Amino acid sequence: MIIHVANPIYDSVFKYIMEDERIAKTILSALLKKEVIHVMVRPHEYSNTTRDTLSMFRIDFAATVREREDDAVKDRTVLIELQKTWLNTETLRFRQYLGAQYSNKKNMRNADGKGFAYPMVAVYLLGHKVGDIKEPIVYVNHDVFDYNGNIVADGNEEPFVESLTHDSIIVQIPLLHGNVNNRLEKVLSVFDQTLVDGNTLQVLKIDEDRYADDSDMMYVLHKLTAAAANSELRQDMNVEDEYYKAIEDRDTAIMQRDKMLKEQEKQLSQQEKQLSQQSEQLSQKDEQLRNMAKALFDKGMTEKQISAMTGICFENVMELLK
Repeated sequence: MIIHVANPIYDSVFKYIMEDERIAKTILSALLKKEVIHVMVRPHEYSNTTRDTLSMFRIDFAATVREREDDAVKDRTVLIELQKTWLNTETLRFRQYLGAQYSNKKNMRNADGKGFAYPMVAVYLLGHKVGDIKEPIVYVNHDVFDYNGNIVADGNEEPFVESLTHDSIIVQIPLLHGNVNNRLEKVLSVFDQTLVDGNTLQVLKIDEDRYADDSDMMYVLHKLTAAAANSELRQDMNVEDEYYKAIEDRDTAIMQRDKMLKEQEKQLSQQEKQLSQQSEQLSQKDEQLRNMAKALFDKGMTEKQISAMTGICFENVMELLK
């Protein structure tokens, strides 16, 4: 059955669903490819409550991740710094935010009596493409190597190393085209913008039968359905639409201005070229007149005779002969 749900690419909708622990665990478990048994929104949330020139929604999580290796089970806390943006933005803005997290003393823990940072994963949900990368989701993981390029066992889990490096997950939302080949793509399929219903971006049409065997995803859909019926959230989405419309109008005006300036520069360049050609032609003509006047003068003609013969005024003849 086709249902209509709120589009989670909107900041207000995304915040609404990610504040639900079950949904946050579902999405973060799929992203990390590990079982998240507990997740909590960090108190220092950096969402865009006041708009700036580019939208970048930020939210921090503290997640308890259960890792299984052989017969051993280990739970550990991981910080997840999630940033979502609709528009192309400077990487400096991402780096500045990460820098703030690295310098935040609340992100430190005690290990063996020493202060170390919690391991951190940066997640980027992008409403635009990144260069020539064709994969919708890419992982950037660090490893620890010796001089010969061999991986150092347990190097990644050393607190000192974890304090100074982090892994990243990059999701290119425009490349989510309904292809579901794994758990993560299934979870992120609710962000697929090809499912937009009609002329509004606010609503997606989703076939809930595709998720009938997945209770967690059905829960996500029910939450998004509730968001679509929530008048306050719809108003928030309208505000976001107005904001992005203003951004688009500004960008369109800038593009038109730049186009006009380029056309004016082209015209000025052509005019300068024409003036240069005219100047060169005049210079050549002056040189021809000068050579002619000197040739006549060398043959014994006076300045007045040259003026009378050529029609050049006497003063100009005198100037040519200098």
